[in-house]
Amino acid sequence: MKKQFVNSIKAGDSVNDIFMLSDKALAQKRDGSNFLNVTLSDKTGSIKGVMWDNIDETTTGITSGNFVNIRGDISEYRGALQLIVKGISQVSSDSVNPSDFLPTTSLDIDDMFKRLLKITGSIETVYLKELFEKFWNDDEFVSEFKTAPAAKRMHHAYIGGLLEHSLSMAILANKVVNHYSEYYKGINKDLLIAGAILHDIGKIREFDYKHNIDYSDQGRLLSHIVIGIEMLDEKLRKIKDFPEEQAILLKHMIVSHHGVREFGSPEPPKTIEAVLLNYIDEVDSKVNCIREFIASGDPNETWTSYHKLLERHFYMGKK
Repeated sequence: MKKQFVNSIKAGDSVNDIFMLSDKALAQKRDGSNFLNVTLSDKTGSIKGVMWDNIDETTTGITSGNFVNIRGDISEYRGALQLIVKGISQVSSDSVNPSDFLPTTSLDIDDMFKRLLKITGSIETVYLKELFEKFWNDDEFVSEFKTAPAAKRMHHAYIGGLLEHSLSMAILANKVVNHYSEYYKGINKDLLIAGAILHDIGKIREFDYKHNIDYSDQGRLLSHIVIGIEMLDEKLRKIKDFPEEQAILLKHMIVSHHGVREFGSPEPPKTIEAVLLNYIDEVDSKVNCIREFIASGDPNETWTSYHKLLERHFYMGKK
């Protein structure tokens, strides 16, 4: 049974426990001999480590994604914890408890899904209603949609994260439309809600998440945007006379929801619904990312540590 978790490790500790080897990279010392940089993780986070000696003898056959038993000591390096690895050995995945390594949403998954069903049940557009019936009657899809993460690291990166993110976006979409509909009548509410729920469905195939969250081969080669379009097409083919223009508009929302090409969208948003979806996605993902980052920090501090991707510290308030 795993006893040492990343979030409880501190400088000066000795470590002897099982971790997921999230990443390994060989590097060379000045004398030309190898040393190993590793990233080790569990459900509470990840930690960088370095192994200086006996690299070839001890790491042969061990690859990223393996479970490993690690022996070593915790020190500090450039203001962050670092594990000095003294021993590493592979562990069978059958002998580990997945719940030790897979972070899970704190919300009730079945309750979230019921709320999402209620939202799609309120859709008035007949062909969109039929589209969601095709998705919700697909037991395999529903099972994967309820458990998939929404990302590997950045936001909603835990079991149930995709459902949590999609529900939150559908709720936000409904509020945004109600706000603008007071003086602007050109927004297709049902289309926006459909886009909010379906924009990330490709992530159920983009990620592998049996024992840890990582990209699948399909995910690395195609991305969730391409996969999502394929999944949408699978259902559209089963609906007789689905309006071609509306199918294209819905696909455009999936294609453009990252906003710009440099963030992975083949096309930028070119409809009012697609623009709204992009910003709703941005708001929900950023808020979750920041909240998770704050929660992982020291509650006694006034500021968080530096967030490398967002390039800033976050103020948590004086205690």
